[in-house]
Amino acid sequence: MSGAVRTEPLHRETPLLASSDSCSVAVLLRGYAEPQGTGDAVRADGTVTLVLPRAWASDSSRRRSPSADGGAKTALEEAVRGPILVDTGGPWAREALLEALARQGVAPRDVTLVVGTHGHSDHIGNLGLFPRAALLVSHDFCLPGGLYLPLGLCERQPLTLGSGLQVWATPGHGGQRDVSVVVEGTSLGTVVVAGDVFERLGDEDSWQALSEDPVAQQRSRERILGVADVVVPGHGAPFRVVRGAVKSSEDLVCEDKEAA
Repeated sequence: MSGAVRTEPLHRETPLLASSDSCSVAVLLRGYAEPQGTGDAVRADGTVTLVLPRAWASDSSRRRSPSADGGAKTALEEAVRGPILVDTGGPWAREALLEALARQGVAPRDVTLVVGTHGHSDHIGNLGLFPRAALLVSHDFCLPGGLYLPLGLCERQPLTLGSGLQVWATPGHGGQRDVSVVVEGTSLGTVVVAGDVFERLGDEDSWQALSEDPVAQQRSRERILGVADVVVPGHGAPFRVVRGAVKSSEDLVCEDKEAA
């Protein structure tokens, strides 16, 4: 038998998607992409996801910007101690984002790391709300004030943020420097916040037309489907990845005989 993968809806109406011993994952704003009129116009905005460490509490003693004193590794370790935002939506979603954060007990000044999966305006349009946060946008990592530090992130070398928390290089949709956030060991298994590597559940008929590098994106999609139990796509509801087994022709013959 050989392995098979299928995807199906994940019916979750609350923002809280999953939790683990170390963090929770909540979809603050669900992305969308809706054709407008009879031409090629599309009204769209990107999904915004919050990764909240369990050890974090919203008190002033924890509102401390990451420091560059120990280099990029130490700065990242400091940044992931607080709330982590994956994408920010477009600037038109500013108020909705602030309200969604507030419902989780998080203020913009509390956010210590913002990960931008790629550089499109509907995914990083609200970076200005988080001047105290470290920014990891595509492969660029900078601290408050614009101090950039090298990371060495590539497809062969994921970036470990903490226990069960990684950033993967997943090129394709926006070029060679797209990233995804991988959260392992949650109540739903491994959750991958994928940006636009996946537009939505059932995007097989459309993602290639939006991709700057379809070959690289196909590779990224397969890599994510190989590990994810849940995918948070860039423009739709989270969906489940189900792995099963494809029956061989010998198995099918045996079943036919039994049925007869």
